Amino acid sequence: MKLNLGCGRETIRGYVNCDISKDVNPDKVVDLEKKLPFKDNSVEEVVINHVLEHIINFIPLMHELRRICGPGARIYARVPFYSSWSQFTDPTHVRFFTPRTFDYFKKGELGHEAGANEDLFIVKKVKINFFFGKMAILNPIINPLINLSQRAYCRLFAWTFPASEICYELEVVKNKSIKEKD
Repeated sequence: MKLNLGCGRETIRGYVNCDISKDVNPDKVVDLEKKLPFKDNSVEEVVINHVLEHIINFIPLMHELRRICGPGARIYARVPFYSSWSQFTDPTHVRFFTPRTFDYFKKGELGHEAGANEDLFIVKKVKINFFFGKMAILNPIINPLINLSQRAYCRLFAWTFPASEICYELEVVKNKSIKEKD
């Protein structure tokens, strides 16, 4: 099964399009702040675009996504970049995202805060998009420069020349004992 979570009016063919609002006519009404209504290991791919920044219970949601995803499942997420003007103009945004946000779901010194006593996800790809919408036509010129060294961009230029969004590709990690339990 493939999920498009927080789909709004942007449905994807071949996916179960889920949203909290009945008004957008989703395939399934789902509240991402609660336990997800899907079986363990039943999902092979998740798309979640411009939704995570609205989630109050972010860490529990990430654990729920891991629970419903099978080993090796992919999660594709797009969110506003932490210094984006749109991050601050929307009063419903409750969190910020950097290239290292998902490092908190790795075993080690950061991961304990997110309840990670093992790697929960492998961050396969992180891409900063300078523009989105109509201005995205300029991304082929600017994106290679800011993604050449995301660390340097974030430390030196993110507040002077703020990018619009950040995209992640995560791979769900599950060890053998988890697979055997399900």
